[in-house]
Amino acid sequence: MPVRFSDDDDDLIGVERDIRNRTGELQADPYSLAAISNVFRVASAARYHFERGVLAEFGLSFTAFTTLWVLWVWGEREARHLAADAGITKGTLTGVVGTLERRGLVTRRVHPTDRRLVLISATEDGETIMRKLFPAFNAEEARISSRLSPIEKKQLSHGLREILRAIEDIGG
Repeated sequence: MPVRFSDDDDDLIGVERDIRNRTGELQADPYSLAAISNVFRVASAARYHFERGVLAEFGLSFTAFTTLWVLWVWGEREARHLAADAGITKGTLTGVVGTLERRGLVTRRVHPTDRRLVLISATEDGETIMRKLFPAFNAEEARISSRLSPIEKKQLSHGLREILRAIEDIGG
């Protein structure tokens, strides 16, 4: 028997009520549905928020920021690993790196021992932008998560990591 949300669940938002009403008779786990659909909604809303705010000030898309972030934190990466770390396809990475390269924020070079591979790294200008951008980005992260207590943020982070581990275990 499916688990049901209580009809008086004050925490439900309109979208969740609509989904509950539409799927209520189906064999579904509404708590899992709410958790994962909220992950998608929050991720989309946050991405849009950052692109229209702090990232716009630096002329970066969220994907370009993520790519530059990976390079800033972990240093030079082989293209396929950079794409995986940034959560994008190699095709998307090619366009993003081209844009960042034209702006002088990244460079690419052929791997010294395997000429089929491309290594990508942040330039000094890319590093400088990240040193300026990261504090503003993190301040906005704090602002949009301000309704959560530090304990709730820690619990949320833990729960999301557990979802990531489950996906990895499944093979996703």
